[in-house]
Amino acid sequence: MSDSLAVCVFCASSSKIDPRFLDLAAEAGAELARRGHSLVSGGAQVSCMGAVARAARAGGARTVGVIPENLVDLEISDEENDELIVTPDMRTRKGEMDRRSDAFLVLPGGIGTLEELFEIWTARTLGMHDKQIVILDPVGVYEPLRELMKGLAEHGFTRPKAFDAVSWASTVPEAFDLLELSQVRIEPTPEDYAEAEL
Repeated sequence: MSDSLAVCVFCASSSKIDPRFLDLAAEAGAELARRGHSLVSGGAQVSCMGAVARAARAGGARTVGVIPENLVDLEISDEENDELIVTPDMRTRKGEMDRRSDAFLVLPGGIGTLEELFEIWTARTLGMHDKQIVILDPVGVYEPLRELMKGLAEHGFTRPKAFDAVSWASTVPEAFDLLELSQVRIEPTPEDYAEAEL
């Protein structure tokens, strides 16, 4: 087994999703624990965030939740986390999650999940970190995103090296195998930084 990682999982908070996505989150949490890793998550007890954390703890993994104070006020914070960090806002939350994580696993989710994905994806493309990013998408929820990214590259808005910054998986074991690989740092060019400023 590889060295223990603090794996940040970005996933859904919606209560209106198909139960199979809750099952996927629980499977990811169980596999994380089985492999001896710890979890960093959004700190809420709802939907996939709650499912992945509960499954990780059930398997003996340490879980760290990071939640902005306005969501604590809505009483959705997961108080069972080994450590629950309350931040003043969403931006601080993301920074704390990034700081505490060695790798990122992205499950199907909504605009919040996409925002988190794009931020770490952009930072990786620009050489700001070399942490693994794996998108776990067994049913093709993110297939339109892949096509969008290809189209952006074809039109010159995104450079092909952006695709080197993420890996895609269709099963939970495959996703964790990818997370445990050593990542190669992407060395950006001046043009990459110019693109980021557009």
